[in-house]
Amino acid sequence: MYTKVEAEICGKVISIETGKLAKQASGSVVVRCGGTMVLVTAVAAKENRPDAGFLPLTIEYQEKLASVGRIPGNYFRREIGRPSDHEVLTCRIIDRPMRPLFASGFSAETQVIATVLSADQQNDPDVLALTGASCALTLSDIPFDGPVAGGRVAYSDGQFILNPTAKELSGSAMDMIVACTRNAVVMVEGRTDELSEDIVLSAIFYAFEQLQPLIDLQENLQQSNGKTKRVVEQITVDETLQAKVREAAAAGLDTVISTADKMERGRLYDELKAMVIAQVDDSGERAGQISDMLSSYKKELMRSMIVDRQVRIDGRSFDQVRPISCEVGYLPMTHGSALFTRGETQALVSATLGSERDQQRVETLTGEESNRFMLHYNFPPYCVGEARPLRGPSRRDIGHGNLAMRGLSAVLPSAEDFPYSVRVVSEVLESNGSSSMATVCGGSMALMDAGVPVKAPVSGIAMGLIKEGDKVVILSDILGDEDHLGDMDFKVVGTRHGVTSLQMDIKIAGVDKAIMAAALEQAKSGRIHILGEMEKGISKAREEVAEHAPKYFVHKINPDKIRDLIGPGGKVIKELSAEYDAKIEVDDSGLVKMFTINGTLAEALINRVREITAEVEIGAVYKGVVKTIKDFGAFVEILPGTDGLIHISELDVKRVAKVTDVLKEGDEVEVKVLDVDNRGRIRLSRKALME
Repeated sequence: MYTKVEAEICGKVISIETGKLAKQASGSVVVRCGGTMVLVTAVAAKENRPDAGFLPLTIEYQEKLASVGRIPGNYFRREIGRPSDHEVLTCRIIDRPMRPLFASGFSAETQVIATVLSADQQNDPDVLALTGASCALTLSDIPFDGPVAGGRVAYSDGQFILNPTAKELSGSAMDMIVACTRNAVVMVEGRTDELSEDIVLSAIFYAFEQLQPLIDLQENLQQSNGKTKRVVEQITVDETLQAKVREAAAAGLDTVISTADKMERGRLYDELKAMVIAQVDDSGERAGQISDMLSSYKKELMRSMIVDRQVRIDGRSFDQVRPISCEVGYLPMTHGSALFTRGETQALVSATLGSERDQQRVETLTGEESNRFMLHYNFPPYCVGEARPLRGPSRRDIGHGNLAMRGLSAVLPSAEDFPYSVRVVSEVLESNGSSSMATVCGGSMALMDAGVPVKAPVSGIAMGLIKEGDKVVILSDILGDEDHLGDMDFKVVGTRHGVTSLQMDIKIAGVDKAIMAAALEQAKSGRIHILGEMEKGISKAREEVAEHAPKYFVHKINPDKIRDLIGPGGKVIKELSAEYDAKIEVDDSGLVKMFTINGTLAEALINRVREITAEVEIGAVYKGVVKTIKDFGAFVEILPGTDGLIHISELDVKRVAKVTDVLKEGDEVEVKVLDVDNRGRIRLSRKALME
């Protein structure tokens, strides 16, 4: 049955319709705002995956160029290959609020696909896809405990704007996506321009309140069009076996969860698991079941240790940050580098400077975009003591890199003040939680080491949460196990003055305003402590870029001279680039940008550009070279590519019978410019210098 519902939210009408497109999917909706339309479908396999141990959920988000009336620019003229970074990031934004809301015990292969069908380039399709994913799941037979609504928040002139247009977002000090249920916020992701924690918190709950009508729409659709939900068979726990496992593991697990060293803790746990399986499983057929029981028991004991005994795994207080060590300039041939170590998490970060030509160019729905700042995060298997094949960057790698990139972007100088392209690369060498935040800290230090004049140093911290009934514990700088066994991973990035980016994921039904406010305040204290440790290594940007980094020079020329600098087929500019080991770029305004590694050649290059593009001045004296002899005079090159004529009557104070009596081709001669006519012809005189 076709049904359409709509609501006006902050002056914009958002509609959701079902029953018209993709009717064979378990759930299918089209979400629309303005001229932007997103089709979202949800389908799950009929049976659970046996022994999956996790929810096999796949989210796909596709931006079709037909939605904006464009044909893809590749050879095949179709969307092919891996998704763009933006598509990957949108997949993650959809996945994170949905995953905790599936029924416990549900493990059927599940796929949600969001396809942008039409885009007006004013109303963003990503947040519509988020709401659409929730609605498709809510209408389907898939056991999903939604609905969820998503929206983007901007902040301009002291006012919050929900789901801003592209123009409103371009001038905003905030770009934040919030997802919520009827009762709580479940996901936050975004960047701000060093805004205070109070403003960030207000923005999150402004979105929460304004998004409630989208929850109403989905509930109304579910009543009229929703399918009966599948019944998930709950696994019956063998209480006798569970009691034996707990009895065998109790003493050993207490030692495991009190061992501070990650690798030693893992070794002790593996030994304990092998011992418990050998002791309890006479048949040898229930190892997987025993392993699951032991894992659950470990989680229960660890959470109890933190909440009831007020003790963390490594013995720290709840707001204590792990020991930090850092140094800059560790890599001698990079433009900037930093080694940042916090506890058992370590990142080696480099910064590389390039020219405008090195910018990343990306085809998007709004056209080709250029990114002058790039941050790439790498998480090789050895950083967690594993051996597995090296692949391309995972969705997690792209997401962590984007979070760090947003956090650092807020403090970068403008292109006018610092015209370099900048690439930061983080190699995570060790990981025991918060590797993305180590990337932020190391990236900030590497940028300053490279001489990038950042507005302020930036640090990041990951906050955790353990919530048991009314008991709530907020943890600073969480370990990997605290992340895995806890209820929240809340990453906050910023300077001493405010927040620059943040990301929150939760594994429970949601967090309220009081918990989030406390987490933000505790994160601020931790962030400032980390900045103090970083400033022991480097506190501000170096005065100059590294010796082997490209040096940047500019020279303004007359736009009419651009063709002279470029030359036929780019001949002149290519020769200059090769001769002076430089990258040379010139824009339509005549601004010439020169990047050269060899500083000693820089002045010579600038002088050469000046010569090539110099304009002839009437009355000026030039030393030129005779290029051509004619009966009526001689043509002399006074500037590269610029010739003038000395008429035979201007060769000497005495009468000259033949030009060749005075000059021959190749002679150097000093001449004075008498005139330049309206056709650009230059009249020269040798005689004027002899009188």
